[in-house]
Amino acid sequence: MRRRQFLLHTAGLTGATALGTAGLSACSADTNTPLKLLVASYDKSVGSSIGDQWGSLIGAFRKAHPDIEVDLERVPFAQLDRTLARRVRDGHAPDIAQSNFFAPYAQDGKLYKASDIFDIRTEGDFIRSYAEAGMIDRVQYGLPFLASTPRLFYNTALFKKAGVRAPGSWAELRDAAKALKGIGVPTPYGLQLGPEAAEDEALAWLLADGGGYAGLTGYDFANPSNVDTLTWLRDNLVTPGLAGRDPKSLTRTDAYAQFLRGKIGMMIAHPVLMGAADRAEFPYAHAPFPKKLGGAAPPVGLNDWLMAFRQNGRREQCGTFLGYLYGRKSALAYGGGQSALPVTSSAAKALRESPRQRPLWDFIDQMPVAQFQPTNLGSWPKVRSAVRAHIGEAVAEGARPKAVLESLDAVAVRAEL
Repeated sequence: MRRRQFLLHTAGLTGATALGTAGLSACSADTNTPLKLLVASYDKSVGSSIGDQWGSLIGAFRKAHPDIEVDLERVPFAQLDRTLARRVRDGHAPDIAQSNFFAPYAQDGKLYKASDIFDIRTEGDFIRSYAEAGMIDRVQYGLPFLASTPRLFYNTALFKKAGVRAPGSWAELRDAAKALKGIGVPTPYGLQLGPEAAEDEALAWLLADGGGYAGLTGYDFANPSNVDTLTWLRDNLVTPGLAGRDPKSLTRTDAYAQFLRGKIGMMIAHPVLMGAADRAEFPYAHAPFPKKLGGAAPPVGLNDWLMAFRQNGRREQCGTFLGYLYGRKSALAYGGGQSALPVTSSAAKALRESPRQRPLWDFIDQMPVAQFQPTNLGSWPKVRSAVRAHIGEAVAEGARPKAVLESLDAVAVRAEL
């Protein structure tokens, strides 16, 4: 269940105060009706529950805005998208909801625009790359939430033993993987193409050689750059046994656990891994994921979305609550942990200036140049499912990457129709 399925460690919000939204026009909705908020809950195995932080935030919000009740409903993360879709379909949309997707609801006219619910200052404070990822036709509907950018983590003890350093190109990554295999590391590079988050791992590699899932005119899986990238992975990492036994089955959760047991030498990971590694006094470092021929690749931007639904006419109340959540102090508190980077420029700047938050600086610095999955396409939920199910097949020994990518293009065409 994406990055938070491993040792979630979000910063607390107890006592947080924030800048509220201003100047929102009045609406006719019943102000005595609680504001309905639908969010994800997480299994205890992932660590401290985000539900605790929601409770603290809502408690602080109520002190600042005693006239607005908030009715919080938690749904298991694995069921969140299905639950929300069913509620909306049945005419029972919440006022505010968390989801992996926003575009289908925006395209159906069910969401408030960011400009409907925020004042200019708050709306303009989102980190631009994340704000743009939440846009359709240059209008923002999706509000970034639980943001992250990954980097290449590596086991410094194993790297020292193998006599290698952090790779700065794909050739260096392959050579480092060979050296790690030579000292007995079972999975020199953890290629995470299993069903949990294959679309994230694959996109990191595609971006590193100028590819991606979509172009200016829509989906474009079988472009030459993508074919070359997956062919390289097949021939240079998977076939020689440098990416473990079965990359298409390796989930992010399993990869993180194997890394901390010394079974994986290097892999793409998120800042959430640092907390577990630090507590275990595990020897690690991280570096930018490299471009094929050298240099830092564009990082993948990841987040969930918050959305404000129009159905109940609670524009003013939604704006007041969300303005509080994304105000500088709350945004900094909520994004000050290792599983959720701040998505506003003011909070990111404050975190970046704090020596205590130095471990997060490299991740924060990547956020303005992050690139995203095609979240602005209403068909992306269906297409993403196909990517998760099949992208790993493209790099298996003897596979035909172009054929797999062409099949994804076909899925995309059907989904668009």
